[in-house]
Amino acid sequence: MSIDASRLMAMRSAILEQNSALQRAAGIGGGAAAGGTERGGATDGFGDALRSAVAQVNEMQSQSSAATEAYERGETTDIAAVMLARQQASIGFEATLQVRNKLLSAYRDIMNMPV
Repeated sequence: MSIDASRLMAMRSAILEQNSALQRAAGIGGGAAAGGTERGGATDGFGDALRSAVAQVNEMQSQSSAATEAYERGETTDIAAVMLARQQASIGFEATLQVRNKLLSAYRDIMNMPV
């Protein structure tokens, strides 16, 4: 399975939109009831997008491992395809780590805000 660039870009766009929505919500500071309702809907969509992205990264990792094992057993001789699968999995994992780090940083910033 190859990475669909348009789907990856759509997921990136959704994450950036959610990030900007969170930044706008953090900057408002008033209207707790309205913010809570809006945040609940945004969290569901963002949570689903995040779950989907993590599942896709997991699938890439599994495919990379399978391709590596097949090469080691001698079932395939296409080292370029194996290395490409490994790099795709690595980049997906690194991107996931960066998103996690940004989310943790945003969470810490929100938790440290004075009430």
